[in-house]
Amino acid sequence: MRKGEENCEQKYVKYYKKYSNRPLMVLLGFYKGQYHKFFISSFFFLIKHSPALFSSLLIANVINGVIAGGEAARQAIIINVGIWIGLLLIHLPANYLHSMYRSRVTRATEAGLRAALVRKLQELSIPYHTKLQSGRLQSKIIRDVEAVETLSSQLFISVINILMNITIMLTITAVKNRTILLFILLVAPIASFTVIAFRKKISKVNRAFRKEMEETSVRVMEMVEMVPVTRAHALEDVEKDRMSRQLEQTAESGYRLDMVQSNFGAVGWVVFQIFQALCLAFTGYLALNGKIQVGDITFYQTGFTTVVNQFTAFINLLPIMTKGLESVTSIGEILSSDDVEHNEGKEELDGLRGEYSFENVKYAYPGAETNVLNGLSVKVRKGETIAVVGGSGAGKSTLLNLIIGFMFPADGIIRVDGRRIDEINLKSYRKYISVVPQMPLLFTGTLRNNIIYGLEDVSEERFEQAIEAANLKQLIDSLPDGADTMIDEHGGNLSGGQRQRIAIARAIIRDPRVIILDEATSALDVISEKEIQEALSRLVANRTTFIVAHRLSTVKNADRILVLSEGRIAESGSYGELMEKRGMFYHMENLQTSLQ
Repeated sequence: MRKGEENCEQKYVKYYKKYSNRPLMVLLGFYKGQYHKFFISSFFFLIKHSPALFSSLLIANVINGVIAGGEAARQAIIINVGIWIGLLLIHLPANYLHSMYRSRVTRATEAGLRAALVRKLQELSIPYHTKLQSGRLQSKIIRDVEAVETLSSQLFISVINILMNITIMLTITAVKNRTILLFILLVAPIASFTVIAFRKKISKVNRAFRKEMEETSVRVMEMVEMVPVTRAHALEDVEKDRMSRQLEQTAESGYRLDMVQSNFGAVGWVVFQIFQALCLAFTGYLALNGKIQVGDITFYQTGFTTVVNQFTAFINLLPIMTKGLESVTSIGEILSSDDVEHNEGKEELDGLRGEYSFENVKYAYPGAETNVLNGLSVKVRKGETIAVVGGSGAGKSTLLNLIIGFMFPADGIIRVDGRRIDEINLKSYRKYISVVPQMPLLFTGTLRNNIIYGLEDVSEERFEQAIEAANLKQLIDSLPDGADTMIDEHGGNLSGGQRQRIAIARAIIRDPRVIILDEATSALDVISEKEIQEALSRLVANRTTFIVAHRLSTVKNADRILVLSEGRIAESGSYGELMEKRGMFYHMENLQTSLQ
């Protein structure tokens, strides 16, 4: 991550934590140091709209001149039309400069917010990711950042423009006739009352709609991932009904938001139009009694329309601003989360022997009443292969997550090469380990890129060794573009066993000191499994290896097998030793053998 992006994230977090209950202040903090660009953009916005802003005054001057007649009429026409044309000629360059300044700032900040969110997501703990569904995170990165960008444009451009238009129009009116100025200003209290009356309602309904949209995003992602299971069990209609209900709820929530916004805009428009009609009657009466010139009726009517429209525009902006401020809060929830992996100031490792010590380790998931691991103690020597077996819920995957450093014990100590795992820099530690998860994770790209993911300057010889060891050579030779063949999303154009071998090759090519295999051969056929086991037996030499397996035949060559039961080590020993004991492992092995 570049230094500028890191500072950008720190700035966002700083302002959110300081003004967590004042999202508008948070937003202003996002743009600190760039306010002048917004003001420059607003200045050129005013210039480009000056023909419309001053047209009513120019038209009134021409009408009054024509009514006066004579030379004054010709001069009024020439001067006012000339000014109008001049203002029109500067519209294009002013529009270009306005758009340039505005877009540079808002788009840069939009990208900065997304980069900060992505960076933060990489730092948040694994339990945090498990708790918050990916669909909600996606909604925050895409929808909420877009809403903040829209809010920024409206706040720094539209609101400033509204204020400028009102100020200019009221200033000219004040110079020409203060009586009419006072009449125009009567609209302000009504506008304020309308805003206050609807603000809380809009905020509440918009928040409900945002949460409903996030829930829909989660459900859609789940539906897409479950398509094979749904199709396999002929549950398409069930899934359609489930999604239809969710979409109907979202539509209903959106309908309520639309109606509140619509009623809000309609009430404001009617109120302002009534005042506009009264303004026409008032200025007409003044002209009839000689208090103002006839042509000034056009200016005052247009001026009142301008003020009314600006108030209307501001009121119409309220839903957008409410939505944007809600999104600022939503983004801030992620950026300000302290549920992160802290590595700053911790000891960095420049190597790893692979010695582990578990001392009375306990762990319970948040909200759980019982421990998953309950007083686990064991020592692992350098280069030892440890297999972990047991029933579902025995704590096997939890133990692996603790070894990787995704979680820390609730009680007890884990030591790596004699150092407490919670006192070392986990980034430096993980450089020396490789993990093959139970479900292989592949991204859209070439097969080669999936294997060398994150590595630079990988030689062809090293790549070939990895694919040979993972039994991928035959697959690569059969592909049209070999190792440069594109892989579909999640490896959709590969079999489960092929995806598993790619994940194994990814681990092998890193030449790790510690290997963690979580059911790494579960998706392989018998022949491929045998070949992989032979390859792994060569690779694990002098490397500490942890293997989680349900298929007990795959752990025969382990130095030690730990049999977990209710979070404790029920049995420990080699395959032969455990079979001789005729205990839990013996019965598990016989049961599996009888079922084959």
